[in-house]
Amino acid sequence: MTFDSFGLNRSENSRSDENEIDNSVIRKNKELQKLADEALDKIIDNTDINPEKTDSLQKKNILDETLRVINEILDKNKTHLSLLDKQKAAYYVMDEIFGYGPITKLLNDPTVSEVMVNGADNVYIEKSGKIENTQITFRDDQHVMNTIEKIISPLGRRVDESSPMVDARLPDGSRVNIIIPPLAIKGPTITIRKFAADPFTLEDLISFGTLNHDMSTFLRACVRGKISMVVSGGTGSGKTTLLNVISSFIPHNERIITIEDAAELQLQQKHVVTLESRPANVEGKGKIVVRDLVVNSLRMRPDRIIVGEVRSSEALDMLQAMNTGHDGSITTVHANSPRDTLSRLETMVMMSEMELPSRAIREQISSAINLVVHVARFLDGTRKIVNISEITGMEGETITLQDIFVYKQEGFNERGQVIGRHIPTGIVPGFIKKIKARGEILPASVFKSPLHDLSGRP
Repeated sequence: MTFDSFGLNRSENSRSDENEIDNSVIRKNKELQKLADEALDKIIDNTDINPEKTDSLQKKNILDETLRVINEILDKNKTHLSLLDKQKAAYYVMDEIFGYGPITKLLNDPTVSEVMVNGADNVYIEKSGKIENTQITFRDDQHVMNTIEKIISPLGRRVDESSPMVDARLPDGSRVNIIIPPLAIKGPTITIRKFAADPFTLEDLISFGTLNHDMSTFLRACVRGKISMVVSGGTGSGKTTLLNVISSFIPHNERIITIEDAAELQLQQKHVVTLESRPANVEGKGKIVVRDLVVNSLRMRPDRIIVGEVRSSEALDMLQAMNTGHDGSITTVHANSPRDTLSRLETMVMMSEMELPSRAIREQISSAINLVVHVARFLDGTRKIVNISEITGMEGETITLQDIFVYKQEGFNERGQVIGRHIPTGIVPGFIKKIKARGEILPASVFKSPLHDLSGRP
C-alpha cells in the first residue's frame, strides 16, 4: 500500500469519503478497535516520533510503519481485513499521533464552526448555525484526558483537580475551553470554537442577511467618523465576526490596540498591536487580566482601542478611555438587547473598586458610547443585526435609546428559514454632524423609512 493511497499528499480537508475515518465504525467493531489500539501502542513504543513535526516525509514514514505493524498483527493472529478497514485503522493511528484523536476530522472540516466534547460518548458540532450530535466517541474518559493533554501541553498549560478549568488558544487561533471532573460531573469536557482561516467580509455578511447595504453604509461612516460603539448579543450570536468586519472600516493610518482574553480578532490593517491576557502560572503568580491591558494600552498612544469582550471591571477603564480622547473605540458585551447592554455595563462598572453612584456610572456610559449594535442568532441558525440603536443621553436617571435600524421578522418559509427584513426607523442620529465633520457623507436615503409601520400595515 502506497503513501498516495492514503491521501497524505493531499490537503487535510480533502480525504475522500471512502478513506475518511469513521470513528463510530471503529468503536463499534471491537476487533478493529483492538487492532488500531495495539498498532498505536507499538508505533509509540518502537518509533521515534516528533508530534510537532508534521511534514509529509515523517507522516509517510509513520504511515508506512503503521501499515507494516497492522499487517504484522493480522498475520500473527491469522486474521484478514479488507483494504478499507486497514485504512481506517491506519488513519485512526495517524490522528492519535499527529492530530487530536477522534475529533481531528471535525477540526479539519471547514463547515464545522464549533466542536463540543461532553465526556467520552457524546461529541457535538455546530454546523451552519445548528448543533448536531455526531457518532464520534472516545474509548473512555482517559482517552479524552489524553487528547486534552495533547491540546494544552504545547501551550504551556496544565489541567488537574487543583486547576480543573483552562481557557486557551490553539496555534491556528481557535479558542478552546476545557473543564474536567470534579467540576464536570459527566466526564472531561472540551469546547473548541474554530478559527476561520478566511475571515468573513462585509459582502459575506450582506449575502447571509446579517445586515443590508444601507446598514453597512451607515456603520462604515460611523467607524470612519470615530463613533464609539458596543456590539452586543448572546453566546454564539456572531459578535466577534461582526466586530472583525466593522473594524475593517478603520483607516489604515491609525494605530489600533486590540485586547482580548484569547486572541480571535483578525484585523487587516498593518498598524495593529495585539494584546492577550495571561492566566496565573503553576505557582499562582503572573496573572494579567484584561483590565491591566486596557490601562496599559492608554500609555501606548492608541488611536483606537478594541476590547474583544468586556466581562468585568475593565468596563470602567474602557468607558474612561472612550471619554478621554479615544473616540471610535469598539468592544463587545454579552447581552440580550440594547437596553440590557446598558444594564450589563453598569453592573460591570460596579465590579471595580471605585464606589460610584449609579447616576455617575450611567452618565459615563451615555457620554462614552454613541451606538449599540445588537446581533442575535435565530432558530434556523442565521445571525442577524436586530437593532442599531443610538444612545441619546439621559432623562432623569435613565439612559435614553432610539433605534436607527431594526430587523422585522415576518415568519418562516417551508424550509424553516426565518423570513424578514431590515428597515430604517426614519430617525437620523444626533451624531450625524460629528460624522460629517470628519468628511463622511451619508445619503439621506439611508435613513428613509418605508411607507409602512413596523406592524407591516400599509
